[in-house]
Amino acid sequence: MAALNRTPSDRSHFMLMGIPSLEAAHVWISIPFSMFYIIGLFGNFTVLFVVGKEQTLHQPMYLLICMLAITDIGTSTSIVPKALCIFWFNLKGITVGGCLTRMFFLHALTAIHSAILATMAFYRYIAICNPLRYATILTNARIAKLGLMGLTRAVLFILPLPLLLTRQPFCTNRIIPHTYCDPMAVVKMSCGDTKFDGIYVLVVAFIIIGLDLTLIALSYGLIIRAVLRISSKTAHQKALNTCTAHICVMLTSYTPFLFTSMTHRFGQGIPPYVHIILANLYFLVPPMLNPIIYGVKTKELCDNHSRLTIASLRAQSGPVCFGIPVFLVRSQNTTLTGGFLQNLSEPRQNGALCSRTRISDFCSSEPKIKH
Repeated sequence: MAALNRTPSDRSHFMLMGIPSLEAAHVWISIPFSMFYIIGLFGNFTVLFVVGKEQTLHQPMYLLICMLAITDIGTSTSIVPKALCIFWFNLKGITVGGCLTRMFFLHALTAIHSAILATMAFYRYIAICNPLRYATILTNARIAKLGLMGLTRAVLFILPLPLLLTRQPFCTNRIIPHTYCDPMAVVKMSCGDTKFDGIYVLVVAFIIIGLDLTLIALSYGLIIRAVLRISSKTAHQKALNTCTAHICVMLTSYTPFLFTSMTHRFGQGIPPYVHIILANLYFLVPPMLNPIIYGVKTKELCDNHSRLTIASLRAQSGPVCFGIPVFLVRSQNTTLTGGFLQNLSEPRQNGALCSRTRISDFCSSEPKIKH
């Protein structure tokens, strides 16, 4: 319990204050924090398990989805455990080295996440605009190389920041009014010249996010141009449906970031705790929603998850229907036969059951584009 007794003047530690002005509500705030974190972990680990288990899913698109899931797990884990320690146990102390290490991993993973989204936009462009060369251009090996490039870029741009901060003399008052080690908050605690450090933080954010958003906009501009050249309205709809999941993930990722940046720049009248809550939601909401979006909008993931869930539950409790034991389903006059849900109370026609619903019908799909 030494962390409880440390003072802000302890030279080896910083003090994370959580959400200032809302200390009395920390326990209540921890409830949505922990729920978002648990849902995000469960969803992303489920995606990793399903893709790893199924050989048919070892394809470039699912490799990118797995990369996205890993970064989502890393970003939320860099924040939530420490935040819950503050909310539940008032453990506010963190070593300087630990603070700078968390800062590096958090923002490096954020940079990798942005690079993956840009790569996914390029993937959509190739799949729609150049489908005949798709299999030769986007191989697993090439996707792995692009992921390695994103990792290298993140390390090269983010690593100098904690290294610069280790050389700064910090003032006596080492209180960070945040739940995690925000770079600008740490810079403000320095008693030395931090002009270069502050500029570096802003320039790196602009370069990484700006470059990736430019590549994404370029890819979708080319996609829209190609789609408009197709006369068939059905093909238009299929092309847009193919991009729906990626667009939703981009909106959940970039919208909170841009909104948080705008409130920091122009929202001087907004209370500090609002900025902190928005900053935390930026790292909590996308990891929770991304696996749900890809699980619903990607037919193969949905089908294989349903099949693995049913197989697992059948092994534990006998036959199951949609994850529900058959003895429970039979109480509602339904059963599962040959991959179909069947209503036993409805009359037969031509010796077959009238109501037959395939499990995969409950999963939406990303249609393939035919030119």
